[in-house]
Amino acid sequence: MAAKEAKARIKINKLLEEAGWRFFDSAAGKANILLENQVKLTRAALDELGEDFDKTTHGYVDFLLLDEQGFPFIVLEAKAEDKNPLFGKEQVRKYANSQHCRFIILSNGNIHYFWDLERGNPHVISRFPSPQTVTGYSKFKPDRNNLVRESVGDDYIALTQKPDFLADPSYTDEKFRKSYIEVNKLRFLRKYQLKAVQAIQKAVKAGKDRFLFEMATGTGKTLVSAAVIKLFLRTGNARRVLFLVDRIELEDQAYKAFVAYLKNDYKTVIYKENRDDWRKAEIVVSTIQTFLAQNRYKRLFAPDDFDLVISDEAHRSIGGNSRAVFEYFIGFKLGLTATPKDYLKHLDTAELGENDPRELERRLLLDTYKTFGCENANPTYRYSLVDGVKDGFLVNPIVVDARTEITTQLLSDQGYSITIQNEDGKTVEETYIQKDFEKKFFSEKTNRVFCRSFLDNALRDPISGEIGKTIIFCVSQNHAAKITQILNEMAHQVFPHRYHSDFAIQVTSRITDAQQFTINFTNNRLSGTANFNPVYKTSKTRCCVTVGMMTTGYDCPDLLNLCLMRPIFSPTDFIQIKGRGTRKHNFSEEVIDPALKSQIGDKPKTYYKMFDFFANCEYFEKKFKYDEVLKLPQYDAGNRGGLPPRPPAKGYDSQRQDAIQTIADIPIGPDGMKIDRMYFEKFEQKIIDHPVLKKQAEAGNWEELLDYIEQNILDKPEEFFTLEKLRAAIQVDRRVSLREIIEKIFGMIPYFKSKNELLDDEFDKFDSRYLPKEEYFSYAKTVFKAYILDPDFRNIIDSGYFAQLNVSPYGEAFKKLPPELRQAIPEYIKDFVMLNKFAA
Repeated sequence: MAAKEAKARIKINKLLEEAGWRFFDSAAGKANILLENQVKLTRAALDELGEDFDKTTHGYVDFLLLDEQGFPFIVLEAKAEDKNPLFGKEQVRKYANSQHCRFIILSNGNIHYFWDLERGNPHVISRFPSPQTVTGYSKFKPDRNNLVRESVGDDYIALTQKPDFLADPSYTDEKFRKSYIEVNKLRFLRKYQLKAVQAIQKAVKAGKDRFLFEMATGTGKTLVSAAVIKLFLRTGNARRVLFLVDRIELEDQAYKAFVAYLKNDYKTVIYKENRDDWRKAEIVVSTIQTFLAQNRYKRLFAPDDFDLVISDEAHRSIGGNSRAVFEYFIGFKLGLTATPKDYLKHLDTAELGENDPRELERRLLLDTYKTFGCENANPTYRYSLVDGVKDGFLVNPIVVDARTEITTQLLSDQGYSITIQNEDGKTVEETYIQKDFEKKFFSEKTNRVFCRSFLDNALRDPISGEIGKTIIFCVSQNHAAKITQILNEMAHQVFPHRYHSDFAIQVTSRITDAQQFTINFTNNRLSGTANFNPVYKTSKTRCCVTVGMMTTGYDCPDLLNLCLMRPIFSPTDFIQIKGRGTRKHNFSEEVIDPALKSQIGDKPKTYYKMFDFFANCEYFEKKFKYDEVLKLPQYDAGNRGGLPPRPPAKGYDSQRQDAIQTIADIPIGPDGMKIDRMYFEKFEQKIIDHPVLKKQAEAGNWEELLDYIEQNILDKPEEFFTLEKLRAAIQVDRRVSLREIIEKIFGMIPYFKSKNELLDDEFDKFDSRYLPKEEYFSYAKTVFKAYILDPDFRNIIDSGYFAQLNVSPYGEAFKKLPPELRQAIPEYIKDFVMLNKFAA
């Protein structure tokens, strides 16, 4: 037996025993200790199976896990440490069928997959399940055919809300039907929403258990989710559903929606508000952060507690460590996203550095599609903003290019340069870019230009003629306070006696009742109502000034303006912000005088304005064609010759009018120079063009592949590729291995993980195995990471010179641990963690 295979089997033996399994190891030729000590009934059962009960017509089973009676329960296929466990998938399927086993585990000692042959595909697990967990899970036998055959019409949700509505006279009479639907708040699936649910039925019929919906903001993903939840619960393909979000406001919003749609058939709870009785509910809503805190999901939940897990804005709520929560639970998985995979297709990704926010998010999107089985770029169902506009359910914005002279310079390659005196009285040059605005670079006059340009060009309410309802996105809470003050000052001049410092209100986390402000703004009663017209219900406050509170999951259909007074670097945030304005609205619905309402007729919202003060559209799409370009006021540059006053300690406060002077060089950023990226891309192309290397990687022949590259490609005079130069070009804070580089090139990993991400991954495996009590969790994590990274601390522990812990920064954490964890951490790291991959 090869050394790596033998090492993998040793690990698997240990993991199985720790999980409490009785099993037979074909390589050892005998049962494990737990099995040897079983009662006579178990031994009799084994004797009945015969000496070669682990042998099949296709060969020997690696490990055979047994149930309480000692009969075959799970087949475990073992692979060498450097092999992908999935390579044994088809072979072990035959073994399992021959042993009449429903469940399979595939493992190489480090990576494990659990496979229920009756439910679909293998999925990654962080630890081996216990016999009790799988026994309980085996009693749940979903029937895919029930789900596929379920009749789903546009009234699928309405029938749960009010089962007898079809027979109600107020519904059957068309004169009263619209009013009846509004009073009872019945929700009917639109045609495209119905197609989304039916797409899941088709996918289940095709044997899939993972699904991805790519649907634009404002298209009703929560309503569709409710229909999917009902479909799985009603057909017996789920007993309980987990709905994961990444923000508290979305948690509350989802809870209220599911209660409104499904309360007559199913109970919905928010987990953190029902920690003791959440099992009584069929639908559990939670933020991913609640489950992640101290890896709570492993300690408080079994892998089979949820048979359907839905992840809202999937590539954020399953990114990084959050994925562990998502993958922990056995069952069907549905991801929802409003961010298309090809959103950044117009950008030349070769121009982006490894750490560029757009590149990072692009990789996350790609990885999300792979996670849900959509490597071909086709989600289970797609409904875009373009589709919504075309079908008349959404509206497009008019995008306004509103760059000032200063922001134009901040956005340029050269940046905005100034000459100042430092503390020593020396003249020095400072350069600022768009990221520095309202963080290091401050300009009152630029903020005033923003506000004046907005007021002069904003869309007006079609009924009252006042400034249309607006959300303004700022850099920080301090910036939001400044903008709010400026807008209220200007509104006092433009609309005398109409407002009392409530034209604009700051809505950020530090403001008391900020969450209620957002609700009142939607309901048209923020600071009062009917300020211009007594029979027209619209909020007195016209502008909510925020930073991030109203970016996701906030519904306000009568918004007419969005202002981006900040640079945005995340495509997801940009799409979510843009989506705040896409919902349709008929302004006449807010008129409370029937005569006036009849006189003016419908006043539909046909578009909204999005003021882009920082070229955000161009950032995500080169050569973006703006619908409108404002010619902003030109100011005299003022005193260009003299030095400006000494800046405040934390940055530069510009006293000049909005005009600039360009005298700057570009410092080399964290992504390195373009030549470094080209070096890696040249190596990448050489590997991709090779006729054999990809096949070798997919086959798991890593030793031969890496040896070939070292012998025939690296350190050759033609290009002189070296591992050290490749690492330098990658710009990661640790020693990336050659294998990782090849895996990244062939798309086997989405990106190079940082040192801290790898540490979190390794600790997560340790935590899955030992599950330290919550009071020890943070200490265990500190000691675990310190033992890997700090050779001095490692030497103290290994040598037993514990007196030196008094001068170690990690000594106090080590002392807090119980004896068993003090011993387990170094032993585990020595057995399972390769320290050289954490070297700088």
